[in-house]
Amino acid sequence: MKAKKAMKRLSKVESILSNVIDQFSASDNGLRELLDTAKTSVVRAKKTVGAAKKPPATAEKSQRSRLSAEGRKNISIAAKKRWALAKRKGLNAVTGRKLKQTA
Repeated sequence: MKAKKAMKRLSKVESILSNVIDQFSASDNGLRELLDTAKTSVVRAKKTVGAAKKPPATAEKSQRSRLSAEGRKNISIAAKKRWALAKRKGLNAVTGRKLKQTA
């Protein structure tokens, strides 16, 4: 069972035990002691589960990489070469379909 779910269930059990203990009269000491013992056990269990829970891992913030001027120029040159090759073959550079002849 996951720690978060266990904590929720233990909290519910603790609140139910508290309600039951409050409703019992002081004359039923034997039963009240048992319920108090159960409640302390639940509280200890909550502490144990809470301590075992790992904090969420945080990623180191990395700086966003930027395209250098040289890289941008190389991309532009490569695109122009692709467009020229497509034009020689009579294809649209983007879609790859044949170009329609006009006039």
